Amino acid sequence: MKSTITKKDVAKRTAKIVGEKIYLTEKIVDGVFTALREFMEAANPEVRIEIRDFGVFEVKTTKPKPKARNPKTGEIIYVPARRKTHFKAGKMLKEVLKQPLTDLKPREGVLDDDWDEEEEELEEDWEENGEKIEEQDGKQDSSEPQPKPTTQE
Repeated sequence: MKSTITKKDVAKRTAKIVGEKIYLTEKIVDGVFTALREFMEAANPEVRIEIRDFGVFEVKTTKPKPKARNPKTGEIIYVPARRKTHFKAGKMLKEVLKQPLTDLKPREGVLDDDWDEEEEELEEDWEENGEKIEEQDGKQDSSEPQPKPTTQE
């Protein structure tokens, strides 16, 4: 079965790997993808983005096709040169992907959403409020009224 992994899933996994809050890693992951997209858009005309142990993203130019055929109408049309994206997996990723499907072992936690309830609550609070939520280990809940400190004079 094909599964779709979103940018939010990448941010969650990154948060788990680096031990940071999801709302922090969401900003970082979004920034990384934005930077990659900007590099690729600004390619004049080609660019190669190499990420060691992962792979290479490339923007390549295609040749113009002066005698292409519209399959619907059979009409001969001209297709101008354009840019296209290409990804080439790195050595480590290739080795994993080359394994026969029969040899694949399910990896626990890779596609599971195995977050603690506390992480889920923090994530929901972040989505609702859009502000930084501090984890309060052993402290009173900030939503409860705090007693005013008394000073003796």
